[in-house]
Amino acid sequence: MLIVVALGGNALLRRGEPMTADNQRANIVRAASVLAELVDEGHSIVVTHGNGPQVGLLALQAAATSDGGAFPLDVLGAESAGMIGYVIEQELGNLLKERLFATLLTQVKVDPHDRAFAQPTKPIGPVYDKATAHRLASERGWQIAPDGDRWRRVVASPKPLEILEASVISFLVERGVIVICTGGGGVPVIARDDGSLCGVEAVIDKDLASSLLARALKADMLLMLTDVDAVYVDYGTAAAHALRHVTAKEISGRNFPAGSMGPKVGAAIEFAEETGKPAAIGKLDDAVVIVSGKRGTWVGPDAPATEPGRS
Repeated sequence: MLIVVALGGNALLRRGEPMTADNQRANIVRAASVLAELVDEGHSIVVTHGNGPQVGLLALQAAATSDGGAFPLDVLGAESAGMIGYVIEQELGNLLKERLFATLLTQVKVDPHDRAFAQPTKPIGPVYDKATAHRLASERGWQIAPDGDRWRRVVASPKPLEILEASVISFLVERGVIVICTGGGGVPVIARDDGSLCGVEAVIDKDLASSLLARALKADMLLMLTDVDAVYVDYGTAAAHALRHVTAKEISGRNFPAGSMGPKVGAAIEFAEETGKPAAIGKLDDAVVIVSGKRGTWVGPDAPATEPGRS
C-alpha cells in the first residue's frame, strides 16, 4: 500500500520535554524505527510532519533579536521543515540504507480571505502556565488558548487548498523515492492578482494538508500518528471511551478540540469520503498494528461502527 504517514509534533517532541536538539533527534530516531517497520512490511510511504513546537521556538528566537528583522511565520515554517526533514531523512537512511530519499519544501495555497486569519486556533511553541502565558500575550501581542492544563500561543491556520509540489512528489514516489514533505502543513502561500505567489503569516494544519496530499497522490491510506492511542469520546472524563472502527458519517457529528484532535478527525473524514479508503489515527509506536486494523481509530465510509465494550 501507499501510505501517507503524518507524524504529529508531539510524536517528534514529547509534551513537556525541553526543546533541545538532542531530545528532538532522539524522538526522530524512535519515529524513524517505526517508519522503517512499515517499509519492511512492504508498504510505500510518504512522510509528513508537524512543526508546532519547533516553529514556535524559532519565532521566540526571532522575536529576541534587537534589530527588528524577525522573519515571518511562513519563512520560519520553511526553516523548521528543512530542519526536521533533514533529521528524519538522515535517521531513516541509517536504517534503510538501500532506499532513496528526498526532503522537499512544499508550498500550499490558501485563501487570503479564509476566516481563520481572524480566528487563530493553531497552537505553536512551548507550553506555559496561565499566568506566564497571559503576561507574554500582553507583552508580545500574542493570542493564546488553553492546551490541556497549560497554555500556548495560537496563530491563524487557514484551510489548505492545493499542494503546489504534488506532481513532483508523485513523480518521486512512482520511482521508489521515500519523500519527506509538507512539513508543518507546508509553507502557506497566496496567489496575487497577477498570479505570482507570496507567503502569509500563518501555520497550516499538518493533518489537513496531509489529507489533501494523500488524495492528490491517490494513496491507499492516510495514517496520522500522535501521542494518544486512539480517538476518544468524552476524553478526560470517567465516560471516556475509544472509537475503533467508525464511518466518516458516524464520527462527523461529534465535537473534538479544534487545536488537537479536531483537525485529525476532519482530515480523516475528508480522505475517507473522497477516496473510499481508510484513514487511521493512533499512537506512533503502534503504527504497524494500526495499519492492520487492530489498534487505533479507523475511519472509512464502509467500516462498521464498533467500540470496545459497546454495542
